[in-house]
Amino acid sequence: MFPTKIYVKRRQQLQKKIQSGLILLLGNEESSMNYTDNHYHFRQDSNFLYFLGLDQAGLAGIIDIDNDKTIIFGNELTIDDIVWTGPQPALTDLAAQVGVKDVQPKNAIAKYIKKARRSGQTIHFLPPYRPENKIKLSEWLGIQVKGLCSIVSIPLVKAVVSLASIKGPEEIKEMEKAVNVSRDMHVAAMKYAKPGMTEAEVTGKVHGIAVSSGGNLSYPIILTVNGQTLHNHYHGNILKEGQLLLGDFGAETAMHYAGDITRTFPVSKKFTAQQKEIYQIVLDANVQCIKASKAGALYKDIHLMAARIKTEGLKALGIMKGDTEAAVKAGAHALFFPHGLGHMIGLDVHDMEDLGEDLVGYSDTVKRSSQFGLRSLRLGKVLETGNVITVEPGLYFIPELIDRWQGEKKFSEFIHYKKLKAYRNFGGIRIEDNVLITAKKQRILGEPIPKTIKEVEEIRRKAY
Repeated sequence: MFPTKIYVKRRQQLQKKIQSGLILLLGNEESSMNYTDNHYHFRQDSNFLYFLGLDQAGLAGIIDIDNDKTIIFGNELTIDDIVWTGPQPALTDLAAQVGVKDVQPKNAIAKYIKKARRSGQTIHFLPPYRPENKIKLSEWLGIQVKGLCSIVSIPLVKAVVSLASIKGPEEIKEMEKAVNVSRDMHVAAMKYAKPGMTEAEVTGKVHGIAVSSGGNLSYPIILTVNGQTLHNHYHGNILKEGQLLLGDFGAETAMHYAGDITRTFPVSKKFTAQQKEIYQIVLDANVQCIKASKAGALYKDIHLMAARIKTEGLKALGIMKGDTEAAVKAGAHALFFPHGLGHMIGLDVHDMEDLGEDLVGYSDTVKRSSQFGLRSLRLGKVLETGNVITVEPGLYFIPELIDRWQGEKKFSEFIHYKKLKAYRNFGGIRIEDNVLITAKKQRILGEPIPKTIKEVEEIRRKAY
């Protein structure tokens, strides 16, 4: 946990923004995998962690603004529990570490909420994503589960986003840890992968590094020779000479701050000439877009900058043609770049997105586009000092999408479909870093992770 004063200050700031009513923060429960007592690895709710800091299952918190008190609801361990878990700190002692003196039994929360409702207090809660928490809210608030989304507190969502979007120095320190472990994972993959291995063997190698660091994965590993499939979690392919291996994975620290890094490297000792050409276009976009990521910049504009860089690069190879601005405005580049340039990152790899992507990544003045590709941009609003974002441009050759667009003669004024035949089995390349927006410019978090062609090939050469 962070020092007590940090959690106290966060709750005070939240109360000032909401001003009245009762704020309900639900922690997560254990979640059964395939029978009741066999649980998935426990992961606490990130909003609960941010304001109340306790990383135990079965807790809930109330910030009663009108009565100026904070309560944590949960049960102390019994001797039957201790037989299985071993001795644990008392809940009252843990609560004191985050500045909460009032601890009540878990079942007392229903009565507290019922009383608050009778007295006319507004009950603010965030969008629930776990089924068990939806059921609790339904019972406590007397509303069907399907109706909960209609009474979620938008003022609370906006308040949480405004606070948690700006990372404090203690958070940056944790995120540096996460990125550095993620670096170790990626360098290990570059050194370890060989022709004849399965993707699963390399996946196991990097997964072990995340766990042995004292944390875990920040999201399921993407490691594939089929990089054209954006979220490919299949790990059964055998690595072969001439292929590219795309790895998108990161570590989560013991305090649950995330790293999110992508690197792409050749299974062979070197990139092929064709691979180098595409790789350099993506790297140029990565480097230039990081430089452009500054406080006051509209991230949607930086995404479009990436699109222009890649369009120009593909035009130089004869894959695209015509006016670059017109091609990007029409969305022709999205055949090769169908996702967004990046997103917020923090306690979640897609930070706070359980609260609603548009409320996190957009604003009253910056709205999400409906255009293919651009509509997948999770972060479009103005960047602020203290934001931590991902910058992850990519280029992909997706046979199914190419066939669909070519059959429709879509954007034929901008795309040389005949030229694409030579790239049909290319796969995909993505390069991603985590970037802190500072008062003057920006800073890539963590120790440098090899990404130039020379750096990557040097590691691959030594791997053989």
